[in-house]
Amino acid sequence: MGRRLSGRHGFGALISQMLLHLVDQTEVYGPADGPRLHRVLLDLMAGVLADGLDQESALSPEARSHNLVPAIRSFIGGNLHDPRLTPAAVAAAHHISTRHLHRLFQQEGTTVAALIRNRRLERARRDLAEPGLAGTPVHVIAARCGFGSPAHFSRVFRAAHGMSPVDYRYAKLRESDESAN
Repeated sequence: MGRRLSGRHGFGALISQMLLHLVDQTEVYGPADGPRLHRVLLDLMAGVLADGLDQESALSPEARSHNLVPAIRSFIGGNLHDPRLTPAAVAAAHHISTRHLHRLFQQEGTTVAALIRNRRLERARRDLAEPGLAGTPVHVIAARCGFGSPAHFSRVFRAAHGMSPVDYRYAKLRESDESAN
């Protein structure tokens, strides 16, 4: 190609973030994840090259679809704090129909709404377990994670983790204190 590809914008930023995540979080992936991650990385690299060549249309529909899902996942991760993040907002940001978005994630075995909810819950769960955030009220953590209502957050958290956010926080803080001693 003879030109530099940016790791700060578009697919370059996406693949950079993914590679950094894989390096930082290797322990969460098992041997069965290797082939899937390999395929995703290859598709992303094809997207980087096609973007660099301004020939996105040269990609196969399958590669475009594979590139779109990680881009959407990255977009969701970067916008979890926004309570207006909905499947319709995600579709609009990627210039696709909501129906097409749902079809893409149906192939992934999940729904966009479930992905958003689960990523928000995971972020809230981590924050609640963080000793440095013990003084931050639960409703503030919920709002930072994109939950518009503390009551809704509490219901969803309890359904996912079997206890209230406050009880979860105290249990994790006790565990942290016990392991420190």
